[in-house]
Amino acid sequence: MSARRAAAALCLDDFEALARRHLPRPVFGYVAGATERNESLADNAAAFAEWAFLPRVLRDVSRRRTVRVLFGREWAAPFGIAPMGLAALAAYRGDIVLARAAAQAGVPMILSGSSLIRMEEVIAANPEAWFQAYLPGDARRIEALIDRAAAAGFRTLILTVDVAVLPNRENNVRNGFSTPLRPSLRLLWQGLTHPRWSVGTFLRTWLRHGMPHFENSFAERGAPILSRHVERDFTARDHLNWEHLALIRRRWPGILIVKGVLHPEDARRAAGEGAEGVIVSNHGGRQLDGAVAALRVLPALRQAVGGITLMLDGGIRRGTDVLKALALGADFVFVGRPMLYAAAVAGEAGVARAIALLKGEIDRNMALLGIERLEELSPECLIRRR
Repeated sequence: MSARRAAAALCLDDFEALARRHLPRPVFGYVAGATERNESLADNAAAFAEWAFLPRVLRDVSRRRTVRVLFGREWAAPFGIAPMGLAALAAYRGDIVLARAAAQAGVPMILSGSSLIRMEEVIAANPEAWFQAYLPGDARRIEALIDRAAAAGFRTLILTVDVAVLPNRENNVRNGFSTPLRPSLRLLWQGLTHPRWSVGTFLRTWLRHGMPHFENSFAERGAPILSRHVERDFTARDHLNWEHLALIRRRWPGILIVKGVLHPEDARRAAGEGAEGVIVSNHGGRQLDGAVAALRVLPALRQAVGGITLMLDGGIRRGTDVLKALALGADFVFVGRPMLYAAAVAGEAGVARAIALLKGEIDRNMALLGIERLEELSPECLIRRR
């Protein structure tokens, strides 16, 4: 059944339409929505449309390969799965589903610090998974969480730095979504009118694993996902600063990546503090509305940081988007919402299908562009539409 549902999608956008019908409105709205007017969300996609390819012809492209080397490891494609909070609310065991599908396909997967499944279970399903943390400006809590991640076996840590305060996500209020969710007649009605999600995801999780909690925000367990009175702890995120990044660099033994950077000076500073990589990102348009799309500043950041590993997320839905980002200076990209939609609709089979679709588009588009290796991509492959 899952394979048949997954096969109905012919591109990543199709999973969004399928997920809209499958998920209750509050849950779908949380995943799909951004903040305020959704300007940054819309611009993430618009930025890709402003570039067109200059393909070359009559070239032998029969030996083309989609592989990409990142931090000394060869991956099957130049993209991975971005961190997404509450994945296990949208899909049954969502984080593990994403982790297993990524491992099978040979692409990286990043576990969100706002996840509902313990990091130790996720890395058991995919020993090469990465962990993304939301950290407060509190040395004691920082050290405890990164020590836990290291003990679990994670070798790559992503520090997300664009979350100093909670954004103004009006869409969550309009859709009846909160964290934790508040029991109400409206929420009950959404569950009754979406029985496949209610039975296959929420009740199945509750019966087999108990009430989901935020498991990885700190070293200790966090709030439950459903509660009338409990509040999540967002303490002191606005205290986080460069001194804390230096502390993390001293404490963390593995690869350190800074995510949520848009300004060239911040990228240069992150590299100077010892980060091995930077993810150029406006958080999928979910933080500061009106923040520039990552693709628009990518060339400037590439120039600012030189040879440091530079990655990007936001707005990628097609193989052509991946190739444009690589041509403009990204070493790698990450895809978020479509992978979670695929997991919600068809579980691991859905995510496998989404990965295969995107990888297949990249392969075909490389041939049509006239290249055999991703290293051949450069700004000379593109032209501005206006």
